[in-house]
Amino acid sequence: MSAIHAADPMVPNVMRVVRTRRELADVWTLEIDPGPNGFAFAPGQFNMLYAFGIGEVAISVSGDPAESDRLIHTVRAVGNVSTALAHMKPGDTLGVRGPFGHGWPVEAATDADVVVVAGGLGLAPLRPTIYRLIAERSRYGRIALLSGSRSPTEILFRGELERWSARLDIDVEATVDHATGDWRGQVGVVTTLIERAAFDPANTVAFVCGPEIMMRLSAVELERGGVAAERVYLSMERNMKCAIGHCGHCQFAGDFVCRDGPVATHARLGPLLALREI
Repeated sequence: MSAIHAADPMVPNVMRVVRTRRELADVWTLEIDPGPNGFAFAPGQFNMLYAFGIGEVAISVSGDPAESDRLIHTVRAVGNVSTALAHMKPGDTLGVRGPFGHGWPVEAATDADVVVVAGGLGLAPLRPTIYRLIAERSRYGRIALLSGSRSPTEILFRGELERWSARLDIDVEATVDHATGDWRGQVGVVTTLIERAAFDPANTVAFVCGPEIMMRLSAVELERGGVAAERVYLSMERNMKCAIGHCGHCQFAGDFVCRDGPVATHARLGPLLALREI
């Protein structure tokens, strides 16, 4: 899996927020100026974002890896640190450490069909991969993007989903757990979209991100359809503190998610996900 590593992983760089965008009721996207040297990262990697005086939290990069002159993070306000980050204004400063971790192995999908399965905020860590797949469209076979949300008001990046859906070379399907308002789309969990997606299971790579139970069930459905467990990739989320495998907060059996993940195959993670104690 491709990875780009920070030169000095424990020293944060001070960066400035350029603009913000409210995506959902509790979700904001921050555009950050990385400075004159830009910011290179691999799709699926994360940064440690530090709100001065409050604390630090791990957030996946959600921007285009081809645009190194801006750094994009999508943040859900759920705790003190993420709330402080989500409520930042243009001109505010924050600390950035990273990038860290192993990302989505986009290169492994060359000449293969690609199935991207996103649940809720899981679309944010997958968005850099979608940008890469679109930019290098001729390198891949069929591409299916399957997105699930709890309700129509909680569909992340809805405008982009609509633009991607309008393309003739990508199959985009969205579903919601509960329909409200004037929603006329699919209703049901995102796993129900997998059996309707067009892909060759013998030559498919799948990228899955979302709540843990959603990833586990999606992986099972993909494998039931014939995709090998070694070609189904999941992105794990644990309580990451140091981001370099020293503190032990994100230990997952014998691995540290920050160092050995967050992306790994279902062949590797599946037996662990089935254990309630982990």
